[in-house]
Amino acid sequence: MIKALIVAFVVLLLATFPATWLLMLFLGNVMATGPSYWGTLPLGILVSSLLGSAASGGGARRA
Repeated sequence: MIKALIVAFVVLLLATFPATWLLMLFLGNVMATGPSYWGTLPLGILVSSLLGSAASGGGARRA
């Protein structure tokens, strides 16, 4: 069980890395202080899930 949680956490970090890294670059240019990876990780998780759900089609469609 513990190994599965560790693997799930590592997969989460790897899956959200591109969005989080791009947010770090964007927010670093907009804000005076450059945010860290851990600071932008929650927003990176949200952006990754929104992009994933938009790319998957969003479930049932109306006819």
